[in-house]
Amino acid sequence: MKSIVSYSAVLTPSRFVGFVVVMAIAASPALGAGSAKQLVQKDGDPSITVYNQGVELMLAKKFPEAQAKFEQAVKENPRFAEAHNNLGYTLRRQGAANYQKSLEHYDTAIELKPKLAEAYMYRGVLYIEMGRKSDVEADLGSRQPTGSVYPLILLASP
Repeated sequence: MKSIVSYSAVLTPSRFVGFVVVMAIAASPALGAGSAKQLVQKDGDPSITVYNQGVELMLAKKFPEAQAKFEQAVKENPRFAEAHNNLGYTLRRQGAANYQKSLEHYDTAIELKPKLAEAYMYRGVLYIEMGRKSDVEADLGSRQPTGSVYPLILLASP
């Protein structure tokens, strides 16, 4: 008798572990929504105020509105790594049509702040969504910050 269950629907132990890791990451407020920390206003920098507004919108899952705020923040301060990271996150959450632009912002965030663990982790999630597991493995070997949860992304991949 032929099985009507496709291979992709079979839950193997490794897929189960991957599923649990992905769900744990998604459920964690600190990890499930970009760089969710709000920054304190310093030296009258208007990009921080706009960034904080974007964080609130992002946490409310209003991704297009949050995207606009993060775009404004990086326009005002192109070296604002957290704003680039959250812009990448909000773009990714809006679908595959935005993946390339999302990747560019994650890359910029990492270039500006190499120890920003969230940017590595979310870039890893994006690589998995894009089917680029080898890029995840390359990051694991060369660029991940110490103490990052980023290695969990590789475990979560099918």
